[in-house]
Amino acid sequence: MKVRHFFVNMAAMLVRILIVLVLVSFIYKLGFKAYDFGYRVFAEEAMSSEPGRDIEVTIPMGSSAMDIGEILENSGLIKDKTLFFVQERLSEYHGKLSPGTYTLNTSQTAHDMMEIMAEDEESSTEETEDRDK
Repeated sequence: MKVRHFFVNMAAMLVRILIVLVLVSFIYKLGFKAYDFGYRVFAEEAMSSEPGRDIEVTIPMGSSAMDIGEILENSGLIKDKTLFFVQERLSEYHGKLSPGTYTLNTSQTAHDMMEIMAEDEESSTEETEDRDK
């Protein structure tokens, strides 16, 4: 009876060790992915090096940042629409991306593209302010 009890205890301990190892592995992988995503938010590189390839995209009226990210991802200008969404939320261009047709390049970063897509709104705001003076 003691031998059987010993083997049951050993099996239970091995199962617990296995569960702990699986959890540690899962937490490690999740942490690595979270770190990588967080790093890429601020240091994402362009899809290609200079001179890149010009691609014309049209952003429809009422497009959200996620919609714009999907358009850019489908056009081959960015790697991840979710990453673009987070970058837009954290950037100075949050809520300032304008609809229109833009010629963007694969050698541009997401920040460069946001600057171009927000440029029209900034210039129209400046014109309105100049008229008000």
